Amino acid sequence: MRSARRLSALFAAGALAVTLAACAQSERGDGAAQGGSGATGGTLVFGVPGAPDNFDPIFAQDGETFRPARQMYDTLITYKQGTAELAPALALEWTPSADFTEWTFKLREGVKFHDGTDFNAEAVCFNFNRWVNLPNAAAQAQAIYYSDTFEGFTNNQASATGTPVFNSCAAPDPATAVIKLNKAKGAFPAAFGLTSLSMSSPAALQQYNADQIEQSGEAFTYGPYATEHPTGTGPFKFESYDRTANVITLVRNPDYWGEPAKVDKLIFRVIPDENARKQELQAGTIDGYDYPSPADWESLKSSGYNVLVRPVFNILYMGINQKNNPALQDIRVRQALAYAIDRESLVRNQLPEGAVVATQFLPETVDGYASDLQPIPYDPERAKALLAEAGQSNLTVNFYYPTEVTRPYMPNPTNIFTALQENLRQVGITVNAVPQPWNGGYLDSITANGVHDLHLLGWTGDYNDAGNFLGTFFGRNKPEFGITDQALFQQVGAADATVDPAGHAAAYEQVNRDLMAKYLPAVPLSSSPPAIVVRENVTGLIPSPLTDERFYTVSKG
Repeated sequence: MRSARRLSALFAAGALAVTLAACAQSERGDGAAQGGSGATGGTLVFGVPGAPDNFDPIFAQDGETFRPARQMYDTLITYKQGTAELAPALALEWTPSADFTEWTFKLREGVKFHDGTDFNAEAVCFNFNRWVNLPNAAAQAQAIYYSDTFEGFTNNQASATGTPVFNSCAAPDPATAVIKLNKAKGAFPAAFGLTSLSMSSPAALQQYNADQIEQSGEAFTYGPYATEHPTGTGPFKFESYDRTANVITLVRNPDYWGEPAKVDKLIFRVIPDENARKQELQAGTIDGYDYPSPADWESLKSSGYNVLVRPVFNILYMGINQKNNPALQDIRVRQALAYAIDRESLVRNQLPEGAVVATQFLPETVDGYASDLQPIPYDPERAKALLAEAGQSNLTVNFYYPTEVTRPYMPNPTNIFTALQENLRQVGITVNAVPQPWNGGYLDSITANGVHDLHLLGWTGDYNDAGNFLGTFFGRNKPEFGITDQALFQQVGAADATVDPAGHAAAYEQVNRDLMAKYLPAVPLSSSPPAIVVRENVTGLIPSPLTDERFYTVSKG
């Protein structure tokens, strides 16, 4: 069974616009109804495994940065809670031109940003123009979701080199925004729901130096908008971030355009250790937490807590960077790494019930999954033979992995790394372990600077399209993988530009086959279902396959 609803109908533009116009009348009624009619007021304290990097969505790269942003901001399009199905947000309707290079958005009227200024078509255009014109390499390097989706900036200064997909934005009236693209992309309209493409107050962006971002070594620092003054239209407003206590405090937005948040205050407490999060729940100091250890699910249930399991919608992989170590440019060596990994044992021993061995860089719930692909078998003798054939029987690699974090696709990074390290050792590969705290620059080391040979990372889909996975990973030369093969980039681009649903899926199926047979830029490991746990008196939290939980529906009894 495929658990996420397919979005092929997105491409039927006329029917889509009519359907969404009808849905829009509910003012997010679907989510509110699912949230229940529990008590209002009070404070909800939720334990999270990592700190946000900043509070400006365009510079967000990971789930812990997206989590508070999703409560404070809105996008033009959103996803119906608990699904990957599109739903209205700040736009009531969206309609493409015949060639899919122009999107017209009919906007919700009467919406205010948290600073009291108006949300309108001019604000939409201000945001889009800001993104495409990010002024320096540091800002562009951190805007990876925009860069991956729109492929470039007006003046490319980081890793993006292409012509921007975004062409222009027009505001013929306050309730109509028209986005023009330089080419069609099958990712739209779903990609317009990316949290990175949230609407910020133009006044606040200008007042608080939103584009002030600097890089020093591998670290990035942000201006006051991203650190102290995030200003969206969402159901919660920013109050404070105590970096010493690792506490983010949000408060209800009384002027929210939709269903108001049920709790007065929402607090995210950063507790990196999963066992510590469990102890805080048991002590009553938090009301719930994310990513309980799979080994604890049954005991938590038997103790009266509610364990909410998300549908599988992610991928874990062992990445291979071809830039630094010449041996890794040889596909025989990359194949040897794949044959050396015992994925069946990894899934059985390190991942939760419901996890599966990955055959490719997509979960099977996404259109474009090639069902004919089989997992690369565990064959250490074959791995040794390939290494010998390549003259790399004494291969040494620097293997980076994150610490002090739990990810939806990676419950315990250290344990997973240890298992992989032993697999590689058994075929004669020397592994130099490089642990790095998730909030101590791990993502910057991997995705911005590419200082590693191997690494552990993964991806939870932002929307139901193969390009969100394959385009993000392999659509262009990126520091994470160090690939320079233009034929691969062109193949991914051609698939992304195919807007016919059947052709779009078929093109990505072939990309998957070729990635595994011709390129093998990483080793797909697994897809698994992450969970959330809350106290019995907490209702209305709806688990999302996209890990896109919205807390405005949540009540404390």
